[in-house]
Amino acid sequence: MEGITEGVNNLNIADSSPSNNKRNRIQVSNTKKPLFFYVNLAKRYMQQYNEVELSALGMAISTVVSIAEILKNNGLAVEKKIMTSTVDMREESGGRPVQKAKIEILLGKSEKFDELMVAAAAKDVLDNEEQS
Repeated sequence: MEGITEGVNNLNIADSSPSNNKRNRIQVSNTKKPLFFYVNLAKRYMQQYNEVELSALGMAISTVVSIAEILKNNGLAVEKKIMTSTVDMREESGGRPVQKAKIEILLGKSEKFDELMVAAAAKDVLDNEEQS
């Protein structure tokens, strides 16, 4: 867990592609990264931008819903908007078109977000001192 948090803290957020002009969007995959990588990344985005948009296609939709619920249940986020749609995609090289379900969840900081983040950081410092 500590390694994941450290990786998120050292992450530089840079995307110059014209198609992704939303800097606070996280496109979630259910195969590439562990769940709490996305949870910690969403916390970082909320610290920087005051809100985060979680986006997923197909089988990754349940992962996005889990991330949103973890953040809401821990008092860190409030739900602002949920959008669902379908996207036409092609199977691999020139295959037939397939429709994939898509979800986008917009979360904002809760009123207690900053307070909870400070408390969590203080707890991490205490835990690290006890281990030393």
